[in-house]
Formats: sequence, C-alpha cells, structure tokens
Amino acid sequence: MQFSPIRTAIIAFVALLGVLFAVPSFLPQDVRDAWPSFLPKQTVVLGLDLQGGSHLLLQVNEQGIVSERLQSLRRDVRNKLANENGIGNLITTDPATNSLTIELTDPAQKQAAVTALQALQNTITNSLIAVGGVNELAFGETPDGKLTVTLTPEGVEQRTSALVSQSIEVIRNRIDELGTTEPSIQRQGTNRILVQVPGFGDSTRLKNIISQTARLTFHMVYPGMSAQQAQAQGLPAGTMVLPSQDGGEELLYEDVALGGESLVDAQPSYDQQRAMPVVSFRLDTRGAVTFGQITSANVGQRFAIVLDNQVITAPVIQQPITGGTGQISGSFTTATANDLAVLLRAGALPASLDIVEERTVDASLGADSIQHGLTAGVVASVLVISFMVIAYGLWGVFANISLVLNIILIFGALSMLGATLTLPGIAGIVLTIGMAVDANVLIYERMREEQKAGKSPLQAINAGFSRAWSTIVDSHLTQLIAAIVLYFLGSGPVQGFAVTLALGILTSLFTSYTVTLYFVGMWYRAKRPKILKIQHFRFIPDGTRIPFMKISRYVIAFSIVASLLSIGSAYFKGFNLGIDFVGGTAIVLQHEGGPADVGELRETLSGLDLGEVQVQGFGTPQDVLVRVQAQEGGQDADQAAVAKVRDALASENYTIRSTEAVSGTVSGELAWKGTIAVIVALVAILIYIWFRFEWQFAMAAITTTTHDIIMTIGLFSITGLEFNLTSIAAVLTLVGLSLNETVVVSDRVRENLRKHRKMPLPELIDLSINQTIVRTSLTQFTVFLALIPLVLFGGEVIRSFTIAMTFGSLVGMYSSIIVNGPILINFGLKARSDTENVPAAKTADGASV
Repeated sequence: MQFSPIRTAIIAFVALLGVLFAVPSFLPQDVRDAWPSFLPKQTVVLGLDLQGGSHLLLQVNEQGIVSERLQSLRRDVRNKLANENGIGNLITTDPATNSLTIELTDPAQKQAAVTALQALQNTITNSLIAVGGVNELAFGETPDGKLTVTLTPEGVEQRTSALVSQSIEVIRNRIDELGTTEPSIQRQGTNRILVQVPGFGDSTRLKNIISQTARLTFHMVYPGMSAQQAQAQGLPAGTMVLPSQDGGEELLYEDVALGGESLVDAQPSYDQQRAMPVVSFRLDTRGAVTFGQITSANVGQRFAIVLDNQVITAPVIQQPITGGTGQISGSFTTATANDLAVLLRAGALPASLDIVEERTVDASLGADSIQHGLTAGVVASVLVISFMVIAYGLWGVFANISLVLNIILIFGALSMLGATLTLPGIAGIVLTIGMAVDANVLIYERMREEQKAGKSPLQAINAGFSRAWSTIVDSHLTQLIAAIVLYFLGSGPVQGFAVTLALGILTSLFTSYTVTLYFVGMWYRAKRPKILKIQHFRFIPDGTRIPFMKISRYVIAFSIVASLLSIGSAYFKGFNLGIDFVGGTAIVLQHEGGPADVGELRETLSGLDLGEVQVQGFGTPQDVLVRVQAQEGGQDADQAAVAKVRDALASENYTIRSTEAVSGTVSGELAWKGTIAVIVALVAILIYIWFRFEWQFAMAAITTTTHDIIMTIGLFSITGLEFNLTSIAAVLTLVGLSLNETVVVSDRVRENLRKHRKMPLPELIDLSINQTIVRTSLTQFTVFLALIPLVLFGGEVIRSFTIAMTFGSLVGMYSSIIVNGPILINFGLKARSDTENVPAAKTADGASV
C-alpha cells in the first residue's frame, strides 16, 4: 500500500503523456495551429470509412509482364542474330512455357547462334533477394535441334517484385499531381499495392489515373499496306497491328522509334486552329535530337503516337521537327487532356495494374459513421460509469477514474503511433469500455471474499490486488492473442479494430491495477476504515449453492443439439455471405426525396442485365444497399456495372454514398485467411492455457470456445445476418471474451483443488462456480452495457458485427459457467489427495497459496 515516489511519478508521467497526445484530436484546426510547438500536434488518423475517400488494392498483371518481356526479348533475339551476326532465323513465341523457339535457316550456324544468344543473359537484382541476383533466361534445345530461350520462374518473380517498387513511386507522383493530402501507398506481398486516398471522392477518375499504364511510344507507320491487307496476306517481318482511338487499326513497325522516357514535361493546351484540347509535350536533349533525326529522315511518312498499345494519332510528317516539342491530339475533353498530362508528367507505370479490391466512401456517410460511433461510445460510457457507481459506490468511482484514463490513453496511443481509427475501431474502444472494469470487478470481489474470511481491511486489499492479478493477466492475454492474430491476418478496417482492441487491453492492465491501487491506497491512508463496504448492489446473492453439476447432462445434451442445429444450418442453408467472401459489388444509395422504394428500385435494376442483383434496406428508410454479383470480364466489367447502376438512377434522386468491389481472387483469399485466423487463435490460446494450467483445463477451454464459435456462426446462418470480414473479427473477439470468463472459473477450480483435496470433484466445481458467479455476472453485464449501445446506435455498417458480439457474449457466459465444468470432468480432471505433491501457486507478491 506504500507507493514509492518513483511509482507515483510513473503514473503521473503516463497520464500526462496520454492527455497531451490525446487532446489535439479533439481540438479545432485553428486551435491546434496555435498549440505550442514543443507540445504534440499529431491527431488520430481517421480511416476512409470515417472521413470518406477511396481505397484501391492493385495487383501487377504478371501475365502482361511476361507477354511484354517475351515480345521485347523476341526483338532482341532477332536483332542479335540477324543484324549483328547475320544468322537467318525464324522465331515463334510460346506463352504457355514463357519461351521463344528459334529455327535457324542454316543449321551450321548453331554454335554461333548459341554464343550470341547467351550474350542476352540478364541478371535481376533487387533489395528483396541476396546480392548477386538471379538469371532471367534459360537456354536449351528441342529434340529436333531448334534453340529455345525461356524466362525463368525466379526471373519472372524478381522482375515482378522490382516493377512493384517502381510502380509505387509512379503512383505516388501521380497522386501528388492531383494535390490530395496524406495518401497512403503501401506494398502488400510481392505483387500488390494498397492505395488509400482520404477525401478524394471521384473514385472513377482516381482509378483511371492510378491504373492506366500511360506508356508513351513513337512508331513509324508501315508504308504502302493497310492493317487489313497485312492481316489477310501475313504481317511483314518486324511489324505489328494496333487499334487506333478512332476505332480502326494501324500497321506499325515493332521497333520503338522513340520512348516516353525522353519526355520531360506535358501540359494540357488548346489548338486554336482545330478548336480542340490537346496535350503539348517537351523532350529532353537526347530525345529532341532523336525526334529531329526521325522527322528529318521521314518527311511525307506517317508517324504514330501510341499510348498503352493504342494509336492516339498518326499524322504525316510535314517537315523536320527539331525543337523537341510537339502535340498529342485526339478525341480529348479538357478534363481528359489534363489527366493525360498528369499521367505523362508522372511517368509510365512499368507494368499493368489490375484493381482487385475497391472501396469508396462518401464524406457524408463517413460523418454519419462518426456520429453513430460517438453516440454509441457516449451512451456506453454513461451506462458503465453509472452502473459501477451504483454497484460499488466510492470503489466504483476509483474504477471509473481508471476507466476514463484508460480511454484517454487509448486515444493518446493511437495519436502517438499514427494508427488509423476506423468504425470497427470505434467499436473496439466501446467494447474496451465494458471490458476495462472487468479487472476492477475481479479485484473488488476478491477483496470481499478475503474480508469475509476474517482478514483485516489492509490484508483484504493487499490480497484482493495480489491474488486477482494472475487471473487478470490470463484473461487479458487470451484476448490479446486473438487481437494480434486478427491484426496480422485481417485487413483494412478489421486491422483498425484489432489495434484499438489490443491497445485497450494493454492500457487497461495498467489503469485497472496500478492506477486503481494508487487511489485505493490514498483513500485507505486517509480513512483507515475498520471494515470495507465495497459492493452495494449485486444480481446474485452471496453464498449460492446452485447444483450445476446435477443438471450437467441436460446442459451438455442441449449444447450438443444446439451445435448440431448450427452445423446443419450452415451446411444445408449456408450463409448470407458478404462481398468480402463472394466477390462482386456493393453500393449504398441514399434517396433524397424521402423513403426509398425498394420494390421499384429492384425492378429498375433487374432490367440492366447484370445477373443477380439484391436490393435491401440499409438502416434508415432513405438508405438502400444494392449488391451486384461479380461480372464476367473482371474489373472492367464490374466498373461498367457500377456505371450502369449510376446511369439508371441518375433521374431517380439517388446518391451513391459508398461502393465496394472485390474480385473473386481476393474474396477467396479473405475467406481462407479468416478460417486460418480462427484456427491460429485457438491453437495459440490452447498452448498458453496449457502452459499456465494443466492440459485438462486447456482442452476444456478450447472445447467450450469451439462450442461458442459454432453457436455464433449458427446465428449467422439461421438469421441470415450478413457474414463478412467484420464477422470474423466478431468471432475472434468472442474467442477472447469467452476464454476470459472460462479462465476466471478455471482459476478458482485450480485454487480449490489445493484447498479442498478430499472434496468430490463435482462438488468442488459447483463450489468454484458459485464462488465466481457473482463476479462473472457483473463483468458480463458491463460488457452488455457497452454492446447494447453499439447495436442500437452503432449504425448499419457494423450491425451484424455488434449483434454477433452480443449473442456470443451470452453464449460465452453460459458455456463458461455451465458447460466448462462437465467437460473438465470428462477430460479426466481429478481431485487432489493429501499425498500428492502439488506445487503451490504463486501470487504477484511471491506469497504461496
């Protein structure tokens, strides 16, 4: 009870630091600008679901990289053999094996050809592999004597990885040209890039600017033959046919006369003579010289400007152009000319990028989400704080001081770490409000027991804090394990939830024990009470003797039947899977002229030939959720489907508030990662419980937790609640919450095994449950006080998440109190005999129990 000055200083320092980092997030911008420079100014970063913006997950098109590399390698091989060595050859490309086959016109030149080809070997090196790199090419020979050049898998992988790094820089340059603030551009894995742009609502324009390759090349047009004639008679050597912007085709030389890498500037402008927007460009010195030489040598010939394998324009060279400047003309509008100039200034992407996941949130929907989250948080805080005062009086005030500091520390930590706060993250904070007082309840109830056992107030306080500590650590660490797994295997908003949940767990360990102990110590030294009047209200009276084990067979039978029903419903009925797991597009609409007519809207959209279209209410009468199945044709077809919906509703007073599109590839990955997350969490917790307790406790804990997961998943199937990525978050959080209660009961069973060695095990388990049921009922009630406001006020976006959490908490309490005991017996847990050598449990202060 004697706090050293150092411990007091640590508490004061942590509290002050938390306040200083948390306060800027709640101040207006002008006040933050006037904030003293030596104080923290960073604020909590709001996720896209709270402030609006666009989220794109891009994947490098590996097949496109291989095809383009084979095309350039084909040119290199042809030039190397024919131009440099005079070796006649016929080259064919095999995309299936990523190889070229070379047939020599003179077999006697084979050795010279092999030597020439080996000079094309390229070693690829980047920071992700060891120094020295890998060979990109492999050389071989077919049974009939033809030579082969093959792209190695390692070379393709490393080239892809290197191109991702280059693409990130190009994307950053393009977004910077748009003038947006604080974009987030991150690499994901070896071939993906995550782009998040807060506050940028024009997702279509953003997608076009980010995903367009914008590779500019200049080619001479093949003279004297049209593209149609060439395709009918056979392409001349070294030529290719490309589509043109006007819908036709052009026959061009394959060789790039001039590349876009020589471009140093591009600006939108206006051609007064032709009265049309154009893009003016300027070349560097080397490019200007090359451009001048080409135009001087080809006066009267056509010169094509190609952008992403499409001919933009192919004018006739009227005279030499030696100034290094020119114009790109086409069917541009002012906006498209400006965007093309942005693309050219930022540079071409080194590889094509496919959009595999897209989420766009309107700023108004983000503001609504903030309002929902704040309302739920305030209501939950008021309910929990009021209940703690009603239940524990002054002791509840001590717990509430720790709770308020806990919330401050969470916001301070989020701000200090630069973490992103999402709507599920707000739900995590609200959930922490209910869970944070759990430790205080455990401590207070333990103090009451110690005082009833005849100890003095000082001894009861010391014993309450010290003996409850191991249980608090066990229950918090099981939740922390689930949060960590959720962070590393989750994505987007789910990771935000995991961060806030983990921070709340860590800060509550500090506040509920150290800070509460500090205030209790101050009070005790000032009052020196003769008796501790701790609890004023309880749901269940002390000294209950409910015979749980006598009804265990009925309980187990009920749980087995309920679990089989859940599994059967999941197998036969299935789930209402969200876009995260099935792919497709989800669009949230808001009707501006009053309540939306769901039936009329469904009829309108069913005529768009988009396959399965689901229309349902989404919270308020004005909001509607439209789900469109994944379209054949990939991302372009999905984007076209969104455009069709937008056009069909343009005259119906509907506003698109958010869109979410997920490809089939990503949806399959998310489903698999969600399953792995649950399994990893269960295994990790099994290992921890096994380490802390005996194997029977670990197996019983995992069995009851699996029972809770099955029941909760059954809820999704039976009720038709949408099962999405946040549902996985709910299941994993329930793993921690369920084990929280199970650990409390198991800890008391273990303690009683040492105290009552001759008591029959069923009676001992009954005793342990009755001793802990008061605290488990109180802690569970505080969690409900936090969850109910989330269900009522948290908004439709996280509705299934909050309902599942509330149901799962009920099931978790039921299984921890009633189901866990019989399972312990069935796993062979035995009462201790006096002759057994049982190691004593150690409390936090080293005393033996």
